[in-house]
Amino acid sequence: MHLEMRDSYMRDDPEFIRWQEGHRYDPADRESWWRSWLDVVAETTARGVVMRRLRVVSEPLSDYVRYEYDGTFTNVAAGEEVRWLPRSRARDLLLPALDGWVMDEETVILHHFSGEGQWTGPRMEVVHDPALAAQYVSAYEAAWERAIPHAEYRPT
Repeated sequence: MHLEMRDSYMRDDPEFIRWQEGHRYDPADRESWWRSWLDVVAETTARGVVMRRLRVVSEPLSDYVRYEYDGTFTNVAAGEEVRWLPRSRARDLLLPALDGWVMDEETVILHHFSGEGQWTGPRMEVVHDPALAAQYVSAYEAAWERAIPHAEYRPT
């Protein structure tokens, strides 16, 4: 389970800059957008592991989140399930302070970003804590139930 809650990440990412300049991935030209991360997703989901990505977003979407939205078809093509949760639908949910991955019943990978969306501190912190993992799973599942599947989400 991957939880993303920021309105921007790594705004100096060359792919984001290309998107701002008008570049868009062509879904029909798979070789032009397939990358190593998608190999990991495809191999993992082929083993029967469910990979879910939940994006909690402000509306209207920031440019960065719109860039993510435009490229999400690549994640879905690789086998990830992706849902979008507008913050207005999450007002009574208690969500974690940090983005991250829940890997299993005890392992959480926390992501540390600056206010500008750049990596900070330890960047990724691997925590082995069943209580923390359970808290993340509980928050994630509550948000996932309200979130809109990628195929149905129409950003404002």
